[in-house]
Amino acid sequence: MLKLLLSFFVLTNVYANVNFCQSELEKMPIRQDGRVKPLTVHAKEVIDHLTGKKKAKGYTSVETFCHLSAKAFGLEVPFKLKTKIEHKDTKKLLDSDGEMGFDELITHSTTIRMAYQKEKVESGYKKELNKLLNKIGLYNDIVGGTNWQLPVKVGAEINWTPITDFLTKEKIDAIAQTSSTPFKDAFAQAKKDYVNLKGDKYMVEYTFDKMQLTKIAFALTLIALAALVLFKKFGVALSLATVTIIVQTIYLSLRVYISGRAPITNMYETVIFSGYGGLLLSMIIGHLKKEKTYLYMGLAYNLCTLMMITFATNMVSPSISPLVPVLRDNFWLSTHVTTIIMSYGALALSWILANTILFRKAFGEFSSKDETYYNDLIYTTLKYGVIMLAAGIILGGVWADYSWGRFWGWDPKETWSLIVLCIYMAILHGKYTNWINNNRFGTLVAGAFMSVMMAWFGVNYILATGLHSYGFSQGGAYFLGTFFTIQTLILIFTNIKIHSNKSA
Repeated sequence: MLKLLLSFFVLTNVYANVNFCQSELEKMPIRQDGRVKPLTVHAKEVIDHLTGKKKAKGYTSVETFCHLSAKAFGLEVPFKLKTKIEHKDTKKLLDSDGEMGFDELITHSTTIRMAYQKEKVESGYKKELNKLLNKIGLYNDIVGGTNWQLPVKVGAEINWTPITDFLTKEKIDAIAQTSSTPFKDAFAQAKKDYVNLKGDKYMVEYTFDKMQLTKIAFALTLIALAALVLFKKFGVALSLATVTIIVQTIYLSLRVYISGRAPITNMYETVIFSGYGGLLLSMIIGHLKKEKTYLYMGLAYNLCTLMMITFATNMVSPSISPLVPVLRDNFWLSTHVTTIIMSYGALALSWILANTILFRKAFGEFSSKDETYYNDLIYTTLKYGVIMLAAGIILGGVWADYSWGRFWGWDPKETWSLIVLCIYMAILHGKYTNWINNNRFGTLVAGAFMSVMMAWFGVNYILATGLHSYGFSQGGAYFLGTFFTIQTLILIFTNIKIHSNKSA
């Protein structure tokens, strides 16, 4: 069918228009994963998932996705899409040097599936095999033309159809009678029909994607931290921090508008919301206490979270996906999870300052009076964090009773949240009763945050079991192991240095 179509265009001098993969298509509405979104958003997500990059060499993400889809018509793809092979056992299995083209990878599908079925333990090797099988399935959907659902007007309704059924010979022939750009006109008419019937709300996500607000917030946070150190005038850093809060508020508000839910339903959202909440809380406490150090704590932690979502895209995906049924009650989602994540942000503030104190004690001048003063600042943030964590756990129990018919079930996520609460309550009590003295307080607070990371990331990335399976993610164990290792080494070496300074 396609050969006849191409021959027709050659004879009518419109052959050049067979290449319909143009950048204008990025605004095209498509339906995928249960929602309507611009093609550019979907293209970036799937190409990034397949290759770890947003585009193929020399082509935008939309052009890359479109060329792959055009393969369903028998057209040649002008590039070779490759994916990374990371695990040493997978490299050995596929005889790969760390990268393999999808056309070649597909020929190993049976080998990969058999190796996956043989692995009984949920190891890194098995996870990568499963990931490769998912990538092969997605790639086949794209090149088969079924991954691209386009709007077709039927009376007063919109039906969604794969591109292979959208670009029929009959439709293109009819348009070509009056136009020299039949492909472009077919897409333009479909977009016009959709907007006329359903509106252009989906274009908010196009603007949202183009604004790159997280990168702007990252730059502002970095500059604000520098201003806090370099300038004597506190107003410069405070103004930049305020602008950062405004930018992140706009980002989160747009994400809520697009998704129709609170921005705390996956690891990416909890990370950015935690940094945002920590910075907002630090500015409020700092204003009430008239203390500049809180701003440093908030900016430093916000920078950590923004760095994570910017550079650890394989671990935290910015994709907006449909919710599983248990999360569709927006009241509990907006109260329980938000409270828990805000508590993590508050506890992270204490972690930032505790590590700073350890470094200053080990490698600078730091009097006992200074230590007492800054420990009191940490103590304040701990109180906020513990109160919110306790409230979040109680709200979670109520939600669990509502959703699962029991208030508490010793699920791994529930258990680790309780462990975190007990650890920090013990530290608060110890500090209040002077059981924990100033010398030990900073070390304990810095080390305690590892329990937060275990409850937040470890249950998802390492344990990977329990009723909270909707929050699980692929990868991340290496990141968590690195964090634990670095934090432990900091505790060991700073304390050794501190004791040696006292002995000298």
